Order: sequence, then structure tokens, then C-alpha cells
Amino acid sequence: MEAAAVFLPFVGYLIVALFGRGLGDRASMAITTLGVNLALAASILVFIDVVGEGGPRTVTLFTWMASGDFQVDWALKVDTLTAIMLLVVNGVSAMVHIYSIGYMSHDKAKPRFFAYLSLFTFMMLMLVTADNLVQLYFGWEGVGLASYLLIGFWHERPSASTAAIKAFVVNRVGDFGFALGIMGVFLLTGSVEFSVIFERIPELADTTFGFLGMEVHALTCVCLLLFLGAMGKSAQLGLHTWLPDAMEGPTPVSALIHAATMVTAGVFMVARLSPMFELAPLALMVVCLVGALTAVVAATIGLTQFDIKRVIAYSTMSQLGYMFFAAGVGAYNAAIFHLMTHAAFKSLLFLGAGSVIHAMSDEQDMRKMGGIASMVPYTYTFMWIGSLALAGVGVVGVFGFAGFYSKDLILESAFAAHGQIASLAFWLGIAAAFMTAFYSWRLLFLTFHGAPRADEKVMAHVHESPPVMLIPLGILAVGSIFLGIAAYDAFAGYGMEAFWGDSIAPAAFAITEEAHHVPYWVKWLPLIVGLAGIALAWIYYIRMPGLGPRTAATFAPIDRLFARKWYFDELYDFVFVRGALAAGRGLWKGGDGAVIDGLGPDGLAAMTQALAARASRLQSGYIYHYAFAMLIGVVCLVTWYFFAVGA
Repeated sequence: MEAAAVFLPFVGYLIVALFGRGLGDRASMAITTLGVNLALAASILVFIDVVGEGGPRTVTLFTWMASGDFQVDWALKVDTLTAIMLLVVNGVSAMVHIYSIGYMSHDKAKPRFFAYLSLFTFMMLMLVTADNLVQLYFGWEGVGLASYLLIGFWHERPSASTAAIKAFVVNRVGDFGFALGIMGVFLLTGSVEFSVIFERIPELADTTFGFLGMEVHALTCVCLLLFLGAMGKSAQLGLHTWLPDAMEGPTPVSALIHAATMVTAGVFMVARLSPMFELAPLALMVVCLVGALTAVVAATIGLTQFDIKRVIAYSTMSQLGYMFFAAGVGAYNAAIFHLMTHAAFKSLLFLGAGSVIHAMSDEQDMRKMGGIASMVPYTYTFMWIGSLALAGVGVVGVFGFAGFYSKDLILESAFAAHGQIASLAFWLGIAAAFMTAFYSWRLLFLTFHGAPRADEKVMAHVHESPPVMLIPLGILAVGSIFLGIAAYDAFAGYGMEAFWGDSIAPAAFAITEEAHHVPYWVKWLPLIVGLAGIALAWIYYIRMPGLGPRTAATFAPIDRLFARKWYFDELYDFVFVRGALAAGRGLWKGGDGAVIDGLGPDGLAAMTQALAARASRLQSGYIYHYAFAMLIGVVCLVTWYFFAVGA
């Protein structure tokens, strides 16, 4: 069953990749969609078995690498953490495949698109079921490759090709650190297998080694290198610039990659390696701080964006920050809980945005929308549900949308951790919660309410999406409403230790227990600031619609800072891109052109040409020139003969 949950999407990919042109559009879509949905059914059975009587296990498929004493098996590690990720990856991918049948109906390369979707799904499944670091790295790089193909799917658009290259290059920075971290783990433990690593690391708690000319705490260094990889994959502050540009891909790609799967790979990795991170408290502090800063910086940028997909993209980046600072305070269960609920409501928002774009004749600028709520009632309802879940709206002790339970658990855990970094993360998380509610309802009000701002031709064609697109939205909406309350007891209640087993570090259970006993104002504060953000958005965009432009003009420098994304792109362009281009041009012209080609093939060719040109001057056509040359030759020959005989 585990193999079916993992390999069925790959089978679909292979069939369509090899025979897609002959099969045609409908057969290609049917094969890949069926494969992922069957994998989802298998994942449900695996989850029930793992959390029930079956328990965790490792399924070894074959020996992948063997060199002397070094051996790496291709094995599937199936425990509670894996089972959750199987549900998330296959669940969202199944909805995206179904949705894409309608969304991509007019595209000319449907077999290629669906093949890429299934390939990405398989690579992500390889990542989350890995039994060792090498197999995890295979999946890690595989999702990077598949995301490059999907982001640049419309490769005829220069912006899409540029975004794909940017995502690939930025992730290479993080992946280099990740590879070094894996090497460091092997250096310390002599193994890449998780079970062996976790057995040996307690003995290495005080070990140091040399790194970049310094003597450093070994586990701290290794964990920071691994986290560098997570920063790239999960778009954390500093390596986040690829995420908003990746919106150039088709909207289903945004839902699959940037809401529920690829960007959560870093969170999963930290949770999987939590026993090691627990022995590197400084590394955990860095994880917490980076996550908290990411949450608030991304929220500030989201306040000023007008592209509907970019607003949701920065929301994704902000929510990933929440997950990381939850892991940073040791609440790994809270991080995975929010990963799961976020997968439901964020993929709902992305696919809902795709439905809006579909209705608005591919328009994505919210300033050119408005007044369409009654024309797309189902999409409008689903977007409200997703926004309520994102803002974490609910009533303490009664009922709330999915994000209400997971986000509040993260904030309560940060408060319960009591450290200075954890306290900072708590207050930054509160600020981000306020801004999240504000920009979510800013999106709703600008998109669906007020007077129509699109031209008459676009408004005349506004229509609701077909059922094949609305059914996945409905399923995700149910998850966005009920997933939090349904999973809370297992993830963070009194039965959490039995549910999680040893799939995460046991320190998470202690911090979660403390989170249950924080003061009531801590439990109510996220809800209060969320409702305040919604109310402020209503004032700005419904009650007093001219207030937004006036506020932006009054605080123009701050508005410009947020709108220009804190100038990260400009800074990187100045520091890295221009320098790299100048160095590349210098090596090209000065090194390759002047030295290598100049002294090599071009130089030899030029010298030969010059000699030939000079030799050609001897061919004058005058007989006396030739007679003189022959006489000179005879003289030289006779001279040589006499000297040679005389010698």
C-alpha cells in the first residue's frame, strides 16, 4: 500500500511523458488524474493503519548505492509524520489535477502540463517518505527540477522563463548549504540513515569541529547548514525572492507548489530531524528568529500588492514563517498541524483566485476588478471561507475555522516558551495576524465588492467556473472549515504522544502542554487582532474607499518600502547579479576571448592567415622573380653541400 501511495503518480507521469502525444489530451489527463487519486486513496489507508494497530515501519525496496562499507537503501519510512504528509501531498495534488482539467482546457500542451504535475507529486512523495538523507536529497532536488518546469511551463513568455531560472538559482544557494549539512551529518555519525543518526547524536552533544577556520559546535553548524536549505525551499527571509515571481506559472501550479507541498519541504525536514535540532539550541533560536521575521516582513509586503496571486503568495511566505518559529520553540507538532490546515485553506485561496482570473478573462490586477460577487457566487463563498481560515477566525472553546486552531497553537506555544526570542516571535506573530486579516479582506473587498472597475467587454464575459473547477474548491472548503477541530485532539490534545510516537522530538509534547495553560488573554488576542484587521479593511475599502490612497500618500516612504518588497530584489541585483554579469563578461571577453581563443585557435588561425598572406606575395607572376628565387635556392643548396662535405 505504501508503494502505491508513492509510485502511482510516477507511473502516470511515465505513461504520459512517453506516449502523451499518441494518447491525446483527454487520455493523458485521465491517466495522471486517476493515478494521483488512487495514490490519495492508498494514503488514507496508510494513515489509518499507521495511527491504528499497524504502527510505524520501514519498507525497504532495494539497495540503491553500495560502495565498501557505505550502503544506501531505497526505503520508505512510514510513521505518523510521513502519513500526514502523504495525505497533504496527494490530497492537494488530487484536487489540483481535477481543477486543472477545467482551468487548462484551452491550453495546447495539456499532456506536458499534467505529466509535470505528476512528476512533481512523485518527487515530493519521495522526499517525505525518505528513510535516509541521500534519498531525501533526491526528492529535494527533484521537486526543484519539477518546480522549474512548472513555473516556466509557458516558456514562450520571457517573464515565466526568467521566474523559473530565478527560482532554480536561488534554491541552489540554499541547496548548497543543505548538501554541506548532509555531509556534516555523515562526518559526525558515519551514516545517512535516520534511525542510526538519531541513535548516535546524543553522544555528539558537545562535539566540535573545524569549519571555515573556526572551531564550532558541530551539531549547531550542521543544523544551520541544513536550515539554509530549508530557507531556500520554504522561501524564508533572505532566500524568499523567488516565491512571488513564481506566480508566473499557471495558477494550479501556485496551489500545488506554493501552498501545500514544495514550500513546506523545509518545515517537514526540520520536524523530521527534530531530535538533532533539539541538541542544537542556538540553531533552534535562529530558526525561530528567521521564521518570526519572515512572518511579519511578508505580511507588510502583502499589504501593498495588487496582483491577486502575489498577495496570496506573500501570505504563504508569512504562514511558513509561523511554521518555522513554531519549530524554533520546539512545537514541531504545531508546525505540522499548521502545515496541514494551511494546505487546505491556502490551496483553496489559490484555486479560488484562479477561478476569479478565469472569470475576469485572465485579469490579475485587483484594481481592475470589483462588483463581481453576485456573478461568481460559489467562488465568492469559497474565497470567504479560505480567508476566514487564514485569518484564524473562531470562538475560543466553541468553534473556529481550520487556521484558528493551528495558528493559535503556534502563538500559545511561543508565549509558553518564555525565552527572549520566543517572546519576540509571539509579538511579531500577533502583528502578522493583524496584517494577515487586513490584507485578506482587502483582497476580498477589492476583488468582489464596490463598483466594477473592469471595462465593459470584460464584465460582459464574467461567469462562474465549471463544476470540474468548483468541486475541488468545495472539498477544500470543507477541509478549511472542519480540519482544525477534527485534528486538534490528535495533534495537540491529551492523546498527542500516542498519536505522534517517536516521529518528532518528545520536547514538543512538553511545550504543547504548557501552551494549554497560558493566560486567557493570550488565547483571545489573536482573534481580537484578526477581527480588528477585518474591521479596518472594511473601513478602508467599503466605508471610506478613498482612505487607502490618502494613507499611502501620507506615509509614502513606508508604502514605497513595502510595495518594493523591502528592496531585496534591487539589493541582490546590485550586489550579486551585476557583479556576476560583470565578472562573466570579463571572463568571456578577457579570459575566453583574449587569452584562450587569442592564444589558441583564433591566434593560430590568425598567424597561419598572416603567413599565408606573406607567402602569397611571392606569387608575383613575373618570370625573373621566379628565376631569381631559383638562383637563390641553387646557391643555398650548393653552399650547404660544400659545408656538409667539408664537415
